[in-house]
Amino acid sequence: MTRLASPLVVAIAATVLLTACKPAEEAAPPPVRPVLYTTAKPVDRVTFGPFAGVIEPRYKSEIGFQIAGRLIARDVTVGDVVKKGQRIAALDQVVTRFALTRAEADLADAQAQAENAIATEARRRRLMVGGNVAQAQLDSAVASRDTAQARVVQAQASLQKARDQMSYTELKADFDGVVTVRSAEVGQVLSAGQAVVTLARPEEREAVVDIPEDLVGAMPKDGLFSIALQSASGITATGRVREIAPFADQMTRTRRIRMTLIDPPEAFRLGTTIAVALSRPTKPYVTLPTTAIVSAEGRDGVWLVSPAGDSVSLRSITIAQRRDDRVTITDGLSAGDRIVVAGAASLKEGQAVRISDTPL
Repeated sequence: MTRLASPLVVAIAATVLLTACKPAEEAAPPPVRPVLYTTAKPVDRVTFGPFAGVIEPRYKSEIGFQIAGRLIARDVTVGDVVKKGQRIAALDQVVTRFALTRAEADLADAQAQAENAIATEARRRRLMVGGNVAQAQLDSAVASRDTAQARVVQAQASLQKARDQMSYTELKADFDGVVTVRSAEVGQVLSAGQAVVTLARPEEREAVVDIPEDLVGAMPKDGLFSIALQSASGITATGRVREIAPFADQMTRTRRIRMTLIDPPEAFRLGTTIAVALSRPTKPYVTLPTTAIVSAEGRDGVWLVSPAGDSVSLRSITIAQRRDDRVTITDGLSAGDRIVVAGAASLKEGQAVRISDTPL
């Protein structure tokens, strides 16, 4: 029995010795962490806007009749081009024609009375020479003559007024323009001065845009704005601020801005909808979500993914502005840098990572 057990004991002892001599297992490598990233895209221009607006005429007039009456004709409508002197609308002439006829009759009566008074004054003056009438009778004849002549002048003025009133029954354009608003319809009884149409001068166009009141203070007053048609963004023009409304609209809390157009294309017609914006150069900056920021010992940094995409390193940055869930970084990043935006809190220098297929 002793001879058979000896080789087995020796084998077991050898195994124990070999196990004791094997070096300690190496520590397990840190786990590969999945992260989400974004690519740094520096912005070197800041844009104010865009805001929606419309092309309007700089000069426009509400055209109306100088007298009251019933509208019997309107020759134009919105969008029509009219020439100076062209008839726009007409009133019923029945009342004014009666007034003209009466004025003509009053003038004929006054002229007849004046002729009779002149003849009477001449007769009494001849009789006065012969001593057949008193001086008082001659004075009375002279006064009657003067009164009759004054009535002729008054009747002539009334006739001219009646003729003018007759001409006022036709509304004509005072200048070449375009009808932009129609305010009255045929058959409507109008008061004196009530608008029938609005006539605009098409040669002077401007951009009109409503901007929120809290943004007006940040708007550069001397900047040149880019104005593009909403229906064709490739057609653009340049505008300069001409007028800022002193008060905000009570309903919308916006202030109306009027801009002078500089050599606008023909496509900028009255009533066209536009988009107004101002782009200015600025110091390059990168905007990131706050989840990408790592703060330690009073310093801010972000985790940058290596070019190979398998590890990360910490990069110090300068934050210029913090707003809600975004930060603006002005120094420390370059175009194309890949920044970790999710999972940054659990990373260490040089840690192995696995990035998503596409950036956020």
